[in-house]
Amino acid sequence: MGKFAIKKTNTGFTISLKAGNGEVIGIGGEVFNTLASAKNSIESIKTNAPIANVEDQTTEGFEAAKCPKFEIYKDNAGEFRFRLKARNGEPILASEGYKAKASCENGIESVRKNAPDAAVEEPEA
Repeated sequence: MGKFAIKKTNTGFTISLKAGNGEVIGIGGEVFNTLASAKNSIESIKTNAPIANVEDQTTEGFEAAKCPKFEIYKDNAGEFRFRLKARNGEPILASEGYKAKASCENGIESVRKNAPDAAVEEPEA
């Protein structure tokens, strides 16, 4: 089972989603000022990931999908990445770079599978 890890930094809180094997499959879209706002973002990911559409921006003439959605795109290094956008269009989770598009698509499926029931690991006080 996956888990969300909340980490305290000098500037606030960051979140990451880890698969059952401990691999990071996504990181939060921003640094949060409060623990409560980090937790709110986690709830948004849990709610949106299972129902999100997929918009593959790497195909020519792709059709824009309605939010919530996963966007598949290529970064400047030519690697495939995804980002999850909430209903309001805000990015709430982003992936690492993948050499193969199939690996990126597997990452999306892993988020769908792991996020809804993931435990939340809070930073130590």
